[in-house]
Amino acid sequence: MSQHPQPTAAIRAVPATTPFVAPEELARRVGRSSLVRLGANESAFGPSPLAIAAMQAAVPMVSIYGDPESVDLRTALAARHNCTIENIVVGSGVDELLGLICRTYGALGDPVLMSHGSYATFAFQVIGHGLDLITVPPFSDGSVDIEAMLARAREIQPKIVYLANPDNPSGSFVDADAVARLRDGLPPDTLFVLDEAYAHFVTSGTLLPEGIDERTIRLHTFSKAYGMAGARIGYALASREAIATFQKIRNHFGVNRTAQIGALAALDDQAFVQHVVAEVARGREEYHAFGKRIGVRTLPSQTNFVCFEIGTRQAAEAMMHGLLERGVFVRKPGEPPINGYIRVTVGTPEERALFYEHFAAALDALRERVS
Repeated sequence: MSQHPQPTAAIRAVPATTPFVAPEELARRVGRSSLVRLGANESAFGPSPLAIAAMQAAVPMVSIYGDPESVDLRTALAARHNCTIENIVVGSGVDELLGLICRTYGALGDPVLMSHGSYATFAFQVIGHGLDLITVPPFSDGSVDIEAMLARAREIQPKIVYLANPDNPSGSFVDADAVARLRDGLPPDTLFVLDEAYAHFVTSGTLLPEGIDERTIRLHTFSKAYGMAGARIGYALASREAIATFQKIRNHFGVNRTAQIGALAALDDQAFVQHVVAEVARGREEYHAFGKRIGVRTLPSQTNFVCFEIGTRQAAEAMMHGLLERGVFVRKPGEPPINGYIRVTVGTPEERALFYEHFAAALDALRERVS
């Protein structure tokens, strides 16, 4: 038998999966050049005009590496979060930072705890780094059961506990008191990772208060309310010790220069962010009203998306494909108890009108096939 270099046993054990099938690929599969993009929770309202102008002006200098320390951006973020730049690391999106956390704090086979069905990319990172993923069943609406998480953490003594708040894909939110109860009840050597990618869309005053905690890493992104998903830039807030540890192994040139400049300009346009948040809130309410009008249950959400109940997993998959054939890209939660729903990003008014039209047609077709 011929011999050749092999990946590690841990990597060989990882199932062959594609965690994100891009809408471009989905469009090719159905013979379309483009889709109405309501599946990836991108901002339908774009980035700030200030960010666009700053990035356009920066393009001629794309031959130059970005500042590997992101000092200007970290200084602005430190002022916003009332901490020091030594409490902040910038990465190419939250997903890169999740991988960095797993690599830094988890050894092969270490237990990592999360709510079942929550943000799939974190699960992908955990498995890809050879850690032992353990999940806790959520409530029937997909929301996180904090007391069950806490009880399981005390039982298994995990190296990392992950909470997406607001949650993706359910859209649910856990209030500050419950988050603090989970954090404070964890074993002393457990790292608490709080993913707040959708924090801008949460009702004011209900998030965990600002502050650096030695056992907590809080994650933020420019992909959602700031509308810069394609720029790939996010950041983590943590203790000086944690940030210094990341400095040893992170990709120091992983964040591109144009994204750094755009993010810095975006921070100066909070009026635009408030406009996006207001438009998303309006669209969410419109989605709920639409669901009620046609007799389809929707889940409460404090994100930029809403889940619509279709029925079984098979029915939700059929609905998703029916919409795709009509040129509308949506996704669905992959795990029970909400894998019978589809998840729909809040689009522009024009995109929402198209969604309503195609949703109704796809639902009628689905019901006709079932009957």
